[in-house]
Amino acid sequence: MSRTLAALATAALMATPGQTLAQSQPSQAQAAAQAPRAATAEERAAYDRLDPLVRSAFWAGQRDIAPNDPVAGVKLAEALRELGQFDKAAETAEGVLVTQPQNVDAMLEVGRAHIARGQAFYGIRRLEEARDLAPRDWRPLSLLGVAYQQVSRHEEARQAWNAGLQLAPDNPNILTNAAMAQATAGDPAGAETLLRRAVAQPGADLKIKLNLALILGLQGKAAEAEQIIRRELPPEQAERNLAWLRSQTGGATTGQARTWNSLEGR
Repeated sequence: MSRTLAALATAALMATPGQTLAQSQPSQAQAAAQAPRAATAEERAAYDRLDPLVRSAFWAGQRDIAPNDPVAGVKLAEALRELGQFDKAAETAEGVLVTQPQNVDAMLEVGRAHIARGQAFYGIRRLEEARDLAPRDWRPLSLLGVAYQQVSRHEEARQAWNAGLQLAPDNPNILTNAAMAQATAGDPAGAETLLRRAVAQPGADLKIKLNLALILGLQGKAAEAEQIIRRELPPEQAERNLAWLRSQTGGATTGQARTWNSLEGR
């Protein structure tokens, strides 16, 4: 630095009479405002309505701020699962259980992640623990039914879903899972009956309605299936689904593969 530049720099430092080095630093209040902080309940609720990628980044940040925050851990596992990162989702949910071994929501996320990756066997123990810890909660029973079905424990799956329906009669998620299992077992008429009950419920979502259309289409009830699909989907998506249905001849192998994939881990 030249003498002239050095002099200018010194002059700049001395330009404010009485200013000390401490005063030139950010105040404690400013530093606190800039530091990462836990989000408010309102902020968390707002992020919960966003897509999985945004949620995964948000909840990862919240967990970094408070590593033992069980809500952040469970929500991060959920977002990772929805992004298709099933192994990481299971690992994240298991991490919550290290500090909160009786966290039912974390146990459910472990089960969902293993079901989603096609390895339900590894989630059954956690789901059974959740069922025992929360005997009045239908969710562990619904998921257990899916997990048992995936590992060919069909009678136990049926019992789990029946027990879930005793707690939550006409629950659309349980009815749908039981219906798709029946379709996989070669009973599309029985599946249709359960799906019609599910669709009639206030909580029935798009997936449930499309599952009904699928079962109707595979039974040759093309007109009603098409009506549901065109009502629920944009034209291009509707055409793709209808094209698939028209390509089917009712062969058991194709139908079973498609309906098995319709089992919901929820």
